[in-house]
Amino acid sequence: MTEEIKKLSFSLKKDSPVPLYHQVEEILYRWITEHMKPGEILPSEKELCDIFQVSRSVIRQALGNLVNRGVIERQRGKGTIVARPKINEYLMAKLIGFYADMKAQGLTPVTKLLSQEIIEADDILAYYLDLNVGDKVAKIERLRYIENEPILTVTTYIPYNLCPTILEEDLENNSLYEILKSKYNINLIWGERIIEAITAESRDAKLLKVKKGAPLLFLRSITYTENNVPVEYYEAKHRADRTRFITRLFMVPVSNETLTKALSAHSKLSKFFSKDYESLT
Repeated sequence: MTEEIKKLSFSLKKDSPVPLYHQVEEILYRWITEHMKPGEILPSEKELCDIFQVSRSVIRQALGNLVNRGVIERQRGKGTIVARPKINEYLMAKLIGFYADMKAQGLTPVTKLLSQEIIEADDILAYYLDLNVGDKVAKIERLRYIENEPILTVTTYIPYNLCPTILEEDLENNSLYEILKSKYNINLIWGERIIEAITAESRDAKLLKVKKGAPLLFLRSITYTENNVPVEYYEAKHRADRTRFITRLFMVPVSNETLTKALSAHSKLSKFFSKDYESLT
């Protein structure tokens, strides 16, 4: 591997106005995207200094930038390795659930049902779901996996009067949104979400296989029908090291045709910061 990277180092131009660290960064990025797989170890800083014939500060800046781009990560006792791809989730897109979103990306989602029960709405749930305090609510807690790795926990609350038999459904092997549409004739039209950073508590850490205190992305969401009736409120905790959210912004008003074209267009930022290692050229 070292000898092959050395061949690429010949393209380094020390008399170029482009900073050396940026040139090294792009050469390494090209090598990683074309020849390396997640988990493989890069040469040490000293080896890279010898390969490129530059100072350690240049190599550290180049590697630091690749870390920030999510291409590599440093692991104590192991060195610098190619990072695993993050899971993309879209904030401005068709309103689909996690299951359908992951399937559309060619990933294999798996769901484990942790608990389900009928509870009484407290002040907060009553407010979110337009209920009275004490009304019945179906509470469903699930752990979601991608490629056999736990990615997020989600706790969903649905008014019992809208879906009185929802807890009898197979929520491990079917999309909740598809069940709501096909069995209960509930068409979800729009939703609102709030995202903030939190740290993993003991239970989160155990379920998601991260350390206690690890960063998580915490989502709270309400989903509505066309008559603005709230059907679902959920709280989801995503592993921050394995999830990235992508959004697209629009000037308003915007036509349906324009919106459709924009949502189907290729995202340059998601490609640039992708851990899928597609070449930018």
